[in-house]
Amino acid sequence: MAGGAVMAPGASKAYPGKMTLYVFVTCLVASSGGLIFGYDIGISGGITSMDTFLQKFFPKVYYKEKHTLSRNQYCEFDSQLLTTFTSSLYLAALVASFFASAVTRAFGRRISMLGGGIIFLGGAAINGGAKDVAMLIIGRILLGIGVGFASQSVPLYLSEMAPAKLRGMLNIAFQLMITIGIFIANVVNYATNKIEGGWGWRLGLGLAAVPAIIITVGSLFLPDTPNSLIERGHNEQAMSMLRKIRGTDDIKAEYDDLVAASEDSQLVKHPWSTLLQRKYRPQLCMSLLIPTFQQLTGINVVMFYAPVLFKTLGFGDDASLMSAVITGLVNVVATFVSIITVDKVGRRALFLQGGVQMVISQILVGTLIGIKFGANGQGEITKTYAVLVVVCICVFVTAFAWSWGPLGWLVPSEIFPLEIRSAAQSINVSVNMLFTFVVAQIFLPLLCHLKFGLFYFFAAWEVAMTIFIALFLPETKNMPIEEMSLVWKEHWFWSRFVNNDTDMEAARRNRG
Repeated sequence: MAGGAVMAPGASKAYPGKMTLYVFVTCLVASSGGLIFGYDIGISGGITSMDTFLQKFFPKVYYKEKHTLSRNQYCEFDSQLLTTFTSSLYLAALVASFFASAVTRAFGRRISMLGGGIIFLGGAAINGGAKDVAMLIIGRILLGIGVGFASQSVPLYLSEMAPAKLRGMLNIAFQLMITIGIFIANVVNYATNKIEGGWGWRLGLGLAAVPAIIITVGSLFLPDTPNSLIERGHNEQAMSMLRKIRGTDDIKAEYDDLVAASEDSQLVKHPWSTLLQRKYRPQLCMSLLIPTFQQLTGINVVMFYAPVLFKTLGFGDDASLMSAVITGLVNVVATFVSIITVDKVGRRALFLQGGVQMVISQILVGTLIGIKFGANGQGEITKTYAVLVVVCICVFVTAFAWSWGPLGWLVPSEIFPLEIRSAAQSINVSVNMLFTFVVAQIFLPLLCHLKFGLFYFFAAWEVAMTIFIALFLPETKNMPIEEMSLVWKEHWFWSRFVNNDTDMEAARRNRG
């Protein structure tokens, strides 16, 4: 069947193991790295809609918003300096992810998380005390480095610690923490906007230190994964750790496969050039296209600029921030749907359902905005109409939250063989951050020029990415991470790129 990989009976190994309290706690602590990413996404959108923040740092935007008599709602916040403040973080994260790859491979996943948390903490301190735009952007760059390290290491850590049959649920904890961070930031924005004296934005930016402290302190107590320990020559520790996280002494089959994968990995001196080999073409394509498509859903239009977007639609200051709180809460709740279903219904089903739902909701949002504001961006919006827009946006957010949101991090982190894992994950993160940067940088100008057609633009991308998943992504649920190459061998398209009789697979079959 086109688009699906039909596994032969007994093709994959079912390693013994269960959900232990130890692996649950370690994955929960590691996933808190998502809080720093989510908090920043939420907080930056809120403060850029606050009058006191705009007056101090972006007075031209404030003047255009308040004093232009004939206002085009679509162009009210169009400022390259303002978008540079938002998007500079993601450019820094892009660059940092490549350095994180070397750190993750040489010193382990835990050290990458620790370093990311410390650097993010420094960025939070600078932003909270910022006196000019230069300080804001320096702080954002440090935040971006922290996000780059966390995004590179945390999904790998979760995928390597989790039992195969529960890998989806535990890996999605990273995305859940991102959504919780966004929601908390939206609540903070709503509360700090009411502080008299106009300094609430400082508190919002400074509170980014809290999630930074959580992941920094937490990473001090985390163990490294068996995969990473073996990769760095600590085989006895790896065997002990594998027993601990699987809750059984019957770990020989899994341990042997991890050692075999590590031995193959040691032969690879240049993982970046190795990744370009023909047999890794499926993983390379997924590491490029999945993060690209994830950002072209348009989700960050909602999450970065939710308060700005709602304010553009005619909501008052408090109403726009409260609407962002609502969408943030919906995001958190819907992510639990993915956690519950991903290892049962599979990755493909969630991707496809979410894609169709996003297309429909984006078209509805664009149409509703077009009817009210037309092409000139002038018009008034009633309370009932505003509620309808928010509902449609929430439908879009739910679709993303149980499909492209968590799966955009899960699938790339679980499909890479150990020998290219750090390098491929860096490409995944860097492409994600590149397109996050691009979308953040161009959203306000695009809104000004495409107007309500911007939502149709994202809907068209969602159609393309849904077709891509239907045709080219095999199902990966319940497949042990070191046996993942089997899904490509059975796929109608990717099988032509993958050598079906590699030495490594022959050795594995002999051991099995």
